[in-house]
Amino acid sequence: MAFRKEPLFDVAIPGQSLTAELGSRPWQRPPAISTIDEAIEYYTDRLTDEAAVEQIIDILEMGVPVANAANALQLGAVMEGIHSVDVGILVTPVIMELMMYIGDVEGIEYDKGTEKRTESKVSSSKIAKATQDLKKKMVEKDTEQEIAEEPEVEEIEEKPQGLMARRK
Repeated sequence: MAFRKEPLFDVAIPGQSLTAELGSRPWQRPPAISTIDEAIEYYTDRLTDEAAVEQIIDILEMGVPVANAANALQLGAVMEGIHSVDVGILVTPVIMELMMYIGDVEGIEYDKGTEKRTESKVSSSKIAKATQDLKKKMVEKDTEQEIAEEPEVEEIEEKPQGLMARRK
C-alpha cells in the first residue's frame, strides 16, 4: 500500500456540505416548471433544436438505449432545478417518443431500452444434472487415487514463534 508523504490540505472539511446558504442550491428552490404541460413544451423546444437533433442522432447511432438517454436528460434537468422529480418521471415517455421520432425520420435503428432482455438462461434442472455428473467424476477420481497409493505424510515439528515464545 502506498502512503502519501505530505498531507492533503485541500480536501473538504467534514460537514462542509451542510454550510451552504439555504436556497443557494438549485434543488433547494422551487422548480421553474411545475406542470407536465410546461415540461413537454420545454423538452419539445429543446429537442427540436438543430444542435440537439444532431446530438440525438449521434447517441442513437452509438447504440445507447432511448430510455437511458431520456432518463439522463430529465435527471439533469431535475438537478438544475428546472422541474421536480415527479414531473421528470411523468415526462420521460414524451422525451422517449421525441427521440424515437427523430430516429425514425433519420432511418436509424435504435434500442428502446424498455424490452426485457431475453438472454439464454440455463434451466435449474440442467445445472443440477451437471453438478451431479461432476460429483460422480470427482468421487471416481478420488477412489482411483486412493487405490494407486497413499502419499507419505511427513510430520513437521512446530517451533514456538513470537515475542513471548520460550527459547531453548
